[in-house]
Amino acid sequence: MKILVLGSGAREHAIVKALIRTGSVATNVICAPGNAGIAEDVACVPLNANDPASVVAFATAENINLTIIGPEAPLVAGVSDALRAAGVPVFGPSQRAAQLEGSKSFAKEIMAAADVPTGMAHECSTIEEVESALDDFGAPYVVKADGLAAGKGVIVTSDREAALEHARKFIHMGILVEEFLAGQEVSLFFLADGKNVMPLTPAQDFKRAYDHDEGPNTGGMGAYSPLPWLPAGFVEEVQRTVAQPTIDELARLGEPFVGLLYCGLIVTNRGIRVIEFNARFGDPETQVVLRRLLTPLAGLLHSAATGNLETAPEPRFTDEVAITVVLASEGYPDKTAPNRPIHGLHHAAAVNGVEICHAATAIDGDHLIATGGRVLSVVAVGKDFQHARKHAYEAIGHIKLEGSHFRTDIAKKVAK
Repeated sequence: MKILVLGSGAREHAIVKALIRTGSVATNVICAPGNAGIAEDVACVPLNANDPASVVAFATAENINLTIIGPEAPLVAGVSDALRAAGVPVFGPSQRAAQLEGSKSFAKEIMAAADVPTGMAHECSTIEEVESALDDFGAPYVVKADGLAAGKGVIVTSDREAALEHARKFIHMGILVEEFLAGQEVSLFFLADGKNVMPLTPAQDFKRAYDHDEGPNTGGMGAYSPLPWLPAGFVEEVQRTVAQPTIDELARLGEPFVGLLYCGLIVTNRGIRVIEFNARFGDPETQVVLRRLLTPLAGLLHSAATGNLETAPEPRFTDEVAITVVLASEGYPDKTAPNRPIHGLHHAAAVNGVEICHAATAIDGDHLIATGGRVLSVVAVGKDFQHARKHAYEAIGHIKLEGSHFRTDIAKKVAK
C-alpha cells in the first residue's frame, strides 16, 4: 500500500513511525510537507497540504492508495472532499463534517440532537452577551473561540477581566461561554467509517505551559497512556453514549464522518461529559497512543477510509506504558523565538525505550534548527510510569536548545 501523510508536526511524525513500526514499508510512505525529522524516516515532498488541487494531482500521479490527513487545516480547506471525488481513499472527514472541530456551536448542535452529554453553553456574538453569560455561570469562567485557534482558543480562569480579554481577542469568530466542569480529563480517539466507530486507547494530555497546570493554555505539553485510574467499562460507555450517537447524527444529516473522531472528555461527579470534539488525531496524545499500538495502522485506517471498519481487527496495544514530554521554544505559547540550533538528539534517541518525534525543525546548512513553538516530542515506553518517566527525562536532558522549556510533571501522579 502506498501512503501519503499530510502535515509537518510531531503528530505526523508519530503516524509515520507507527505505520513503519506496525508493518508498512518506509519506501511506500510519503509525507507532505514533513520536517527535518520525518525526512530521516521517509521521503518528504514540498507540497501545500492545504491546497486540494495540488494534493489530488500528487496523489493521483503517485498512485497513492491511502491519504492520511494529520492537521485540521487541510480538512477545513476541503482536501478530503477533493481526494474522495478523485477516487483516492482518504482518512479524514469532509469539510462539512470537520466543522465538528471547526465550529464549537456546530458541535453543540450535533450533541444536542444526538443527546450526547456535555456542559451548558451560551453562544455570544457581542462582548455584552459574553459579560451576561459570565455572570450567569460565575467563576471559574470557560470562554471558547467558535473556530480554529491552534489549541489557543480556550481560556479557563477565575479572573473575569482575563476572560473578557480572551473574548475580545476572538469575538470575530464568535464565542461560547460554558459552565465550568470539574474532574479528570480524558482524550479518547475513535476510528470512524461513516457508520461505525472503533476505539483506540485512552490518554491524558497536559495543556498548561508549566508544571502544576500553571501558565497559559498551549497545544499540549505532554501526555501519557494508558490511564490506570479510569473505571471499568469507560471506553464502552463513551462509545455508546458519545461516539456512536455523534457519528449516527452526522450520517442522518448526510455528512458521514470518515476519519478520526477525537473525544475530549471530562469525568465529573455527574458522569462523563464532552468538552470538545476534534476531527483528527490529537497532538501530543497521538505520540503515546500510537507508540503502544501493535495492530497494523495502515490496515485500520484504510478500513475506515473505505467503509469497512466492521471487518477490521480490534486494535491491540502493548502492556507497556508510554509518556511524551514536549520541548518548546523560549516564550511559547505567547511569543515566537528566533530559529535556533538544536544539539544532543543522537544521545537522546539512544536512551532505552525512547523515540523522538519532530514538530518544528528544519536543516540549515549543517545544523538542525528549531523553527516554531513546540519543537520536539520525546516519547518513552517502559514497564510502568516510573520507568517511562525516567527514560523520557533522561533523554530530554541530553537535548540543548537555548531558552527552551518543558514540563517536569508529565505522568508524575500515576508513577508509583
